[in-house]
Amino acid sequence: MTHTPTPRPHDLLWLADPAALCTDTPLPDWAGADWLARAPLVVRRAPAGADGRLPVGLRGRERAQRHATHAPHHAVARVLTPETLAQQAPWRDSHLAPCPAIAALRTLAPQLDAIGLPWGPSGGVGFVLASGLSVLRPDSDLDLLLRAATPLTPPQRAALRALQGRVACRLDIQIDTGHGGFALNEWLAEAPRLLLKTDHGPRLVRNPWQDPTLQGATP
Repeated sequence: MTHTPTPRPHDLLWLADPAALCTDTPLPDWAGADWLARAPLVVRRAPAGADGRLPVGLRGRERAQRHATHAPHHAVARVLTPETLAQQAPWRDSHLAPCPAIAALRTLAPQLDAIGLPWGPSGGVGFVLASGLSVLRPDSDLDLLLRAATPLTPPQRAALRALQGRVACRLDIQIDTGHGGFALNEWLAEAPRLLLKTDHGPRLVRNPWQDPTLQGATP
């Protein structure tokens, strides 16, 4: 069997057999066999399920079409990380339907590369680029994930701040520290405590690069 990396939150994955999805809750009507065969799953920030099953989410074509479930590790056939998607740069394809979020990604990609952190598109934009399935709207956000295991340097902070307002759509940039993820805009606001999304729920922390269990973090 081909080795696949251990999936992390925001990674996209495909199963060798979509029927391996956990069915302790019924799948919604929009998640038919054809959609499940084509649409990737996204790894959620949540505790593992029974027998270490991966917490994953299904999305449909519409904004309200979301479904949380679990999938077994052994059924994962392929994993695509946001940073691998950035390296492949499929937004350069001129055949992509015009969309403000895709146009924003084309504009910002060179500046994001220059910051020097692993990054990639997530959310609806990542889903579309990975699958070719159309789920974006004219008002869709551009969701980006940056991985930073150590605190951002002042030049990196300044470069990320400068991205805001340069494109027509709303930017939602998440920083993944390894302990969890936080919203860049909240961190730039310099609040005394920051909301860190972890696999075991949100925590209010002073330092998102420190293990929340060592900070007296509160849900």
